[in-house]
Amino acid sequence: MSSNKETFGKTVGFVLAVCVVCALLVSFSAVQLKPLQKANKALDQQTKILEASGLLAETDGSSKSIKALYNEKVFGLIVELDSGNIECSVKENNAEDGCYTQILNFDERRNARDTALSSKPEDDLAGINRRSNTAVVYLVKNETGAISTVVFPIIGSGLWDLMYGYVGLEADLNTVKSVIYSDHKETPGLGAEVLNPKWKALWPGKKIYNDADVVKIKLVKGGAKPGNVHGVDALSGATLTSNGVTNTLQFWFGEEGYKTFITKYLAEGVN
Repeated sequence: MSSNKETFGKTVGFVLAVCVVCALLVSFSAVQLKPLQKANKALDQQTKILEASGLLAETDGSSKSIKALYNEKVFGLIVELDSGNIECSVKENNAEDGCYTQILNFDERRNARDTALSSKPEDDLAGINRRSNTAVVYLVKNETGAISTVVFPIIGSGLWDLMYGYVGLEADLNTVKSVIYSDHKETPGLGAEVLNPKWKALWPGKKIYNDADVVKIKLVKGGAKPGNVHGVDALSGATLTSNGVTNTLQFWFGEEGYKTFITKYLAEGVN
């Protein structure tokens, strides 16, 4: 009897020891891989921002080329959405710049979970529940140093979950250059067609606002008619995803999104 108890105790001890060792290995790996994961996340973000600004084709696709072009052409601002005020801006992408570090570490998803850093929209068209009080906007300069594109992050509900992306606007902050989705869980062949190059090619030249400065951009079921500067073909067989894209764009370029900042930016520029 005692022999059986001893065997059972040894077995339990061995299992516990293995569990402890495995837990230590997992923890060690997580700590060691965190810098790499962070670097890969930053690279993916930089890639999407360059794509949204139409500059990705100027790289050779390598991480070195992407980082170099991004650091040369793209500069971030942290914007307080309700007031439209710029909290800080980067003049030069330098790790010693405190604002650059804030932008690099900015996490909309984390902010949205923090009630001190977010708020519930009065009209939650995008279906996000809570919206970060601040956002990062990216200014993209051309070879002369003039701002040619402004890239706005967007987030909104699709069919299955939240969808994250970027909208690149021309310097008039009305003409669309691109709509690029970077993270979604939509159905392959249906809602996931937001990644289809043919659909993305429909966006350049479309207008966010009409002459009365009202958000009119939308996806049109059955296809947008020729000459409709505010309409883009909806995704075939993906009504809810299409509605989600429309609602997301109308929310983020409306009063609870970037509209106040856009109005101030067009009137005053960036100091």
